[in-house]
Amino acid sequence: MKSLIAILVTSCLAASAVGQQTESAVKLYFPGSAGDASRWETVSAVSLGLDVDALDAAVDFAMDRKSSSVVVLVGGRLLVERHQKVQSPTLRYQSMVKGKDADGHAIEDVASVQKSVVSMLMGIAIENNLVKLDEPVHKHLGRGWSQASPKQEEQITLRHLVTMTSGLSEQLKFIAPADTKWAYNTTAYSRSFDAIAAAAKMSHNELTTAWLTTSLGMTNSKWIERRGAANSDVPANHFGFATTARDLARFGLMVLAQGQWHQQTIIGDQQYIKAATSPSQELNPSYGYLWWLNGQKSPRKGLQKAATSLIPSAPKDLFAAQGALGRKCYVVPSKQIVITRLGDDPEIKGQPKFNDEFWRLLRLAATARR
Repeated sequence: MKSLIAILVTSCLAASAVGQQTESAVKLYFPGSAGDASRWETVSAVSLGLDVDALDAAVDFAMDRKSSSVVVLVGGRLLVERHQKVQSPTLRYQSMVKGKDADGHAIEDVASVQKSVVSMLMGIAIENNLVKLDEPVHKHLGRGWSQASPKQEEQITLRHLVTMTSGLSEQLKFIAPADTKWAYNTTAYSRSFDAIAAAAKMSHNELTTAWLTTSLGMTNSKWIERRGAANSDVPANHFGFATTARDLARFGLMVLAQGQWHQQTIIGDQQYIKAATSPSQELNPSYGYLWWLNGQKSPRKGLQKAATSLIPSAPKDLFAAQGALGRKCYVVPSKQIVITRLGDDPEIKGQPKFNDEFWRLLRLAATARR
């Protein structure tokens, strides 16, 4: 049986509305192509051969699981866009809502989804010869940036920070030699962004605006200082990336387009993008440079090895930015699909995991009419 993804691609290749063909694939559509930056063309489920009711059921599931926004792009065009006010929100979710856009849709701190944004900023910094992955972190942050000994610290490179192999604890204390242990570490990761800012001699927002968000039309996206972070004595990631589901979809579309946006090159080093979205080390093959990867045989979720791939029901080439409370930016390169999800915690004890069930239902939308 064909999956939703296969039918989407077949339909996109056949439909003139999705774009003109190149030698190998259909050209992606970028919002604002006609000159209006806010304009975003749509594509219908019917034109893609999908079962409308089944597709609605998949999106209904996402909304029932406390999503505030879900956006689905096919070939760059909007297939689905759904928004709602989250009912009975948790205190954590309420603290992560940072306002509304002009259409009344939530702007949210997307938690660790921000890591994948920094991954692309790292690529831009490397391309501009500001940093190198294999140089020590102390070159940009100075010696003593961690709680490790000078000898231990000098072995830690920017590559170790973005692959989660620094060997440090969340308090930046030495646990193991760099490159010998994989551990998800937000505190250590955040120093990679600090290094980029130091090398560029720009603030986090200045470089992100100049290098990324302005060109992509991400008008509702910026870095914000988290409440109480400045007064904390505990090392932490002090900044949150606040954005909308639409803005985040623009970011995913740029990555899908291998660093391109309209006729503009955002990231010219396509080898970096490939490396960032491929296994970066053997300790956890489901992790690239701050991106989660599907289709790997022995991924880790937290510190434990998982029995299956990251999302068994999803295409194997999917990679994703994922954050607390179920923030998602899924990208499927072979199928020209980007999906973003914001909102409150979607997990329910004893019920299927959000990732698996959402993608299972999406596949049903393709098979229901056959």
